[in-house]
Amino acid sequence: MSFSNLTVMICDDSIFVRKKIKDYISSLGVKAVYEVCDGQEAIDKYMEYKPDVAFMDIVMPRKTGIEAVTEIIQMDPNAKVVMASSVGTQNHLKEALSAGAYEFLQKPISNEQIYKILEIVAKDVK
Repeated sequence: MSFSNLTVMICDDSIFVRKKIKDYISSLGVKAVYEVCDGQEAIDKYMEYKPDVAFMDIVMPRKTGIEAVTEIIQMDPNAKVVMASSVGTQNHLKEALSAGAYEFLQKPISNEQIYKILEIVAKDVK
């Protein structure tokens, strides 16, 4: 499977998490990987980058991932935003999905989980 046509945005306030995900995604040959560090920046940059998929933490400064995904979905109802969290998973899962999240992953996110998401998204990208 080729991921060379994909663009991905990673939104997490942890530089370590962003780097880990970016390094893996880049190793798969993804065309472009963008990093943002909080919910407000995710909203601001989503329309600029128009990524095929965004991986987003829930607990972040300025705006939470739930607030960010809600605004992103209002701007682009077809957005594929994969939410991730390590705390309060059951409540966050419900909130994220009702806000329009494409998928929800429990942290720490594995490379296998990322690959499966990219595989599904790549089938929709021409």
